[in-house]
Amino acid sequence: MPRPKGDFDDLRPLAFREPEDVLDPDRMYTIYEVARLLQGIDPDVELDVETENVLLDWAIPWMLKYASSFVFAEPDSDNEPGYYGLKEA
Repeated sequence: MPRPKGDFDDLRPLAFREPEDVLDPDRMYTIYEVARLLQGIDPDVELDVETENVLLDWAIPWMLKYASSFVFAEPDSDNEPGYYGLKEA
């Protein structure tokens, strides 16, 4: 249910970090790894499903905003995620 803005002590502008500030240009990442890196979490950390879903809620719009900065590689199999990396300059 929506809440009044007055219920919150700290309202900040939504700001996205640049892809080059988050990803290593020589590596490819799954969307799950990108989501962790956006939050400063090691990409190999295991997370519960609920936390993973919240992180994806932030990662997907970020990747869409910067879609022109990324390249994509097909997954190794149909039941695995694809890989994303920075497009070369």
